[in-house]
Amino acid sequence: MKLFASDNFSGVHPKIMRALESVNEGHVMAYGGDDTTKKAKEAFKKLFGKDIDVYFVYSGTGANILALRTILQPFEAVIAPRTAHININECGSIEALSGAKIITVNGKNGKLTPKDLECVMEGVGSEHFSQPKVISITQCTEMGTLYSVDEIRALCEFAHNHDMYVHIDGARISNAIAALDSSVKEMLTDTGVDVISFGGTKNGMMFGEAVVFLNKKLAKNAMYFRKQSGQLASKLRYISAQFLALLEDNLWLESAHNANQMTKLLYKQVKALSGVKITAPVETNMIFAQINPKIIPKLQGKSFFWVEDEQNNEVRWVTSWDTTKEDVDAFVKLLRSELG
Repeated sequence: MKLFASDNFSGVHPKIMRALESVNEGHVMAYGGDDTTKKAKEAFKKLFGKDIDVYFVYSGTGANILALRTILQPFEAVIAPRTAHININECGSIEALSGAKIITVNGKNGKLTPKDLECVMEGVGSEHFSQPKVISITQCTEMGTLYSVDEIRALCEFAHNHDMYVHIDGARISNAIAALDSSVKEMLTDTGVDVISFGGTKNGMMFGEAVVFLNKKLAKNAMYFRKQSGQLASKLRYISAQFLALLEDNLWLESAHNANQMTKLLYKQVKALSGVKITAPVETNMIFAQINPKIIPKLQGKSFFWVEDEQNNEVRWVTSWDTTKEDVDAFVKLLRSELG
């Protein structure tokens, strides 16, 4: 049975695996000096526009570190929701490696609004306070919820009016764009986003993420920070080849769309079950729900998933690029049998 714990649990898309095999011959220049990496960069410029800079890294945490470390001074701060991945799930790496502080704000459903940010602006200009410099949001959020294009634009306007930048943790940006039937240009370029960590691993790649500087001038020192952070792959072509395959023929959107659709199907079936209480809006490829704690270990033993909040018996179910209708039906059948 497929697992509903995370889209990190899924395997590699066959087209991406073939792309890896295609570059696994001969000798080429290391550290990004190869033709595959050059082509992958051009593919990103075709997607985002020519006036960008892009850096490939190993992991999502590495991407966030590179993006934020490049644009922050040690006396500055990044503002993020309390639930943000950079705050909870990255072992304090942003603060440890950049010296900058993360200031968290309690946003509704994992999201921030300009009004939420007003409370952190009081110390601006005072030498006694870390100076707010970056607003970091996740799209889609850690709760599976979405910022609308207008909401992102409003945050960018707030940031730029206060001499700040906007970073998006886009580990699941493909799911967000697919769910809103939007585009990279509409959601990211036109709204004024400065830098995005563009996810690959959660969308069918073996490994690899991209840091895209839409505000190109901010990337001045990115190459040095990438090396210093241990994120410069010597055989970079193996990341680049995957992104080439992912972006070709909109595979990134196709895969994300499947994950979203399978969550819709799962939601439609589980919301009607007695003993399942949905606890967050279902907008992309994640469902948060409360269930009887006594059945959680039994379910996990047959199809593992994460418990998000033990005190409230809240679990998280995630679908992936390779989740099928049959997988969903089998999981719901299992859930129904354990609920009794």
